[in-house]
Amino acid sequence: ARRMEGRADELKAEAEDLKGAARLEDLHLWQMEKVKSTKKGSKTYHYWMASWREGDKVRNVHLGSCKKVDHEAALQKARKMKAEALGIAR
Repeated sequence: ARRMEGRADELKAEAEDLKGAARLEDLHLWQMEKVKSTKKGSKTYHYWMASWREGDKVRNVHLGSCKKVDHEAALQKARKMKAEALGIAR
């Protein structure tokens, strides 16, 4: 019976980890377009944004220029920021 309890604790810890990972996957990554008008004409900039829910609020975060940060890097950064925001240790 003792061994079963230990295994149950292990499985519970694993489930908690998975739940944390699933919560981190639940974020939306998107590109924002900003058009700036200058004397020479208008210039369009694209940058990464991510949003996720924190309780009943939606949080939007800026992740950097699309020129400097690729999709994968933006996603990693967003997951890290969300983990810190939700207090999930990774």
